[in-house]
Amino acid sequence: MRQVDADLSSLDRAIINAFQGGFPVVERPFDPAAAALRDRGVDVSESALCDRIQELDDEGVLTRFGALVNAQEIGGNATLVAMHAPPERFDEITELVNSHLEVAHNYEREHPHLNMWFVVSVADEDRIEEVLAEIEAETGQETYDLPKIREFRVEAKFLVDGPVPEGDVDLSTLGPDVTPSDRTTLTPAERDLVLEIQGGLPISETPYADVAAALDAEAEWVVETIKRFDLEGKIRRVGVIPNHYALGYTENGMTVWNVPDDLVPEVGPEIASLDFVTHCYQRPRHEGVWPYNFFAMTHGRSEEESQRRIQEVREKMSEFWDVDEVPSSARRTQSEDVDEQDWDSLFSTRILKKTGIRLADRAEANTE
Repeated sequence: MRQVDADLSSLDRAIINAFQGGFPVVERPFDPAAAALRDRGVDVSESALCDRIQELDDEGVLTRFGALVNAQEIGGNATLVAMHAPPERFDEITELVNSHLEVAHNYEREHPHLNMWFVVSVADEDRIEEVLAEIEAETGQETYDLPKIREFRVEAKFLVDGPVPEGDVDLSTLGPDVTPSDRTTLTPAERDLVLEIQGGLPISETPYADVAAALDAEAEWVVETIKRFDLEGKIRRVGVIPNHYALGYTENGMTVWNVPDDLVPEVGPEIASLDFVTHCYQRPRHEGVWPYNFFAMTHGRSEEESQRRIQEVREKMSEFWDVDEVPSSARRTQSEDVDEQDWDSLFSTRILKKTGIRLADRAEANTE
């Protein structure tokens, strides 16, 4: 994919840095958004800001503009799964795994045994076990389920050099006051709203009114519901979603750690506070195969930058427990006990499938 970081204008860089979250949910959101940029020395009008975001979307610098829906809070469940695909059968097994509609993402990763990693997303939680059983029967390979036990951070923000370097514009407080509901289910109207916005908002000066028109609803209701969803965690953030590959963030390292269980509550928030860590979770171990219970995803624009960031994670970890200086893969021997390994970093070598989480079935199953 063409790296376009060097081609970005000062306005482009301001947009990417400022609005990966905190975009206003008001009738005309580009007006206060443009004003916030002008306050930071970036001269842009409401219409010019809207037009440029549309162009960045068309050029592939953004994957979309809008609300990032938190699928976990909409209904159903998802899990991360690892498995071994023998090199001579890798393509065959990839095809079998990817043929399941429940498989949303699938990556080949560097690991001597567990070289295939995919996400299973389902409307009915019991369906996860069924899908894994089907995959095992079809491939003859064992799967290792790694469901999320605790989430410390999911905030994949990718900043670039330029205006608003801290990415600290937050206009989410604008608009009507709303009160979170205590419902865990969706109404039919809320379900329809989720499905309408999951792929992004219309890039117009009145995006929420456009969504309302598509749903035959009132614009005021759309604004209030999206703001409430933000408070309830059904939406993680509203803004631009950059294509991190286009920005040059081509190196993603899934670092995994064998953290002493009693230290996880302390370690988690500290690792999550590192601004280059985009995802941070506690997950289960699998004795004799997978000794790691803590995952931290890092991204870099070069192998050197990525390695520096991984070492920063290791240094932070070392403040809490005695961590080996080198990853398990660099010191692994046939006689070494797998369960005694401290940490490793698994870089993705190929995207095998990336369709996104299918929300329709999950939202429908959680609608009353």
